[in-house]
Amino acid sequence: MTEVAHRAPARGLPAGPLDAAVLGARVRALRESASLSLRDLAERSGVSAPMLSQVERGETSPTLMVANRIAAGLELRLSQLLRLDEDGAVTVVRRSQRRRGGSARSGHRFEVLTSSQPGQRAELSLHTLAAGGATAAVGDPPMHEPGSRETALVQRGSVVLVCDGQRYELREGDCVTFDADLPHHFANDSDANAVLLAVVSAGLRRS
Repeated sequence: MTEVAHRAPARGLPAGPLDAAVLGARVRALRESASLSLRDLAERSGVSAPMLSQVERGETSPTLMVANRIAAGLELRLSQLLRLDEDGAVTVVRRSQRRRGGSARSGHRFEVLTSSQPGQRAELSLHTLAAGGATAAVGDPPMHEPGSRETALVQRGSVVLVCDGQRYELREGDCVTFDADLPHHFANDSDANAVLLAVVSAGLRRS
């Protein structure tokens, strides 16, 4: 079937969500955050790589059919791709809405402070390590996607970061940034609780 794109939004769709430049930037951000190449997304969506490239550059605005294919290739609903599910440009996550995990057995508990909406380029989380506790246990978040970077601030206590086999001792107030797609974990070797604030950013490739 021949793909169709227009310089203006397709009839029946609100102009805002399908603004070519805004939509193109969003498609690219979502694709990169999923670690997909243009060819990968083309195979998953059935929309050709040249067409996807034009959409991402804001040169064309896709029809409803093409936009729906792109959304499916990104494993999203069309409304998510077009941000129709979102209430404005500001998202607030209340304390009671935080995603929580970890276990007493591993001595690690965490709370994800940012929204779980698709397309987020960074995730902020709060981690509490009991004395002798460590991250990377069963039930913890999986290894971060290729190209991710993590920045962690020790808010209270002291911890050890083991990254790619190297140990780094961190005290209260210390901040560390590292390649989060490498094997790593934090450990609390002290006799008091430690608290970390961590930000993981997706798609920041190492040079």
